Amino acid sequence: MNVIEVKKLTKTYNDSEVKVHAVQGIDLEIQEGEFTAIVGPSGCGKTTFLNMLGGLDQPTEGNIRIGDTMVHDLKPSELIDFRLHNIGFVFQAYNLIPVLTAKENVEFIMQLQGKSKEERDKRAISLLTEVGLGDRVDARPSRLSGGQQQRVAVARALASKPKFVLADEPTANLDSTSTETLLDIMEKLNREENITFIFSTHDARVVNKARRVIQLEDGKIIKDERKA
Repeated sequence: MNVIEVKKLTKTYNDSEVKVHAVQGIDLEIQEGEFTAIVGPSGCGKTTFLNMLGGLDQPTEGNIRIGDTMVHDLKPSELIDFRLHNIGFVFQAYNLIPVLTAKENVEFIMQLQGKSKEERDKRAISLLTEVGLGDRVDARPSRLSGGQQQRVAVARALASKPKFVLADEPTANLDSTSTETLLDIMEKLNREENITFIFSTHDARVVNKARRVIQLEDGKIIKDERKA
């Protein structure tokens, strides 16, 4: 079953009267439960591509279908609601809310969804326990290491029960131990709960864990390999 299907996806920027083709006519299908790394040199279009998949950026041309929804056709208010209920995000910079505890950061998405306090509490604690932070639920980000903050970010991404998770360079600011721990957690969630993960990355450790590797160059797919 395809979670994502894109056709002729293109993003062009006008930079001082020069057109920059960040993404050029990509055709791609991502199936449910895939653990996929999108790789390539800086400026190849990885982040732009992920941002379009997540509805954070609009394509210049082409179609994006997620499930039964044509995402590129949604109005801004519809797109916000669609992201809230279907897509989990993990960013390089963590993007946690500093004044909230780990548990409150995870609960925040569910609060926007209108979930009850009881449901929010239960799921937040369960997810934080799953990522190895059951004893740090009341800690604010400033009291957590970089690796722990990124694990909170993963728990937050999963809180809404999304169809898939987009992770943009999630290990870039982490040391080797934190990276291995984070990747093991995400791989476990992928295999046991069939959560679809799509990474943009320069990190060879992420690439080694991925079961599908898509290589971009100059905004185009030049290699798409599934591992045995």
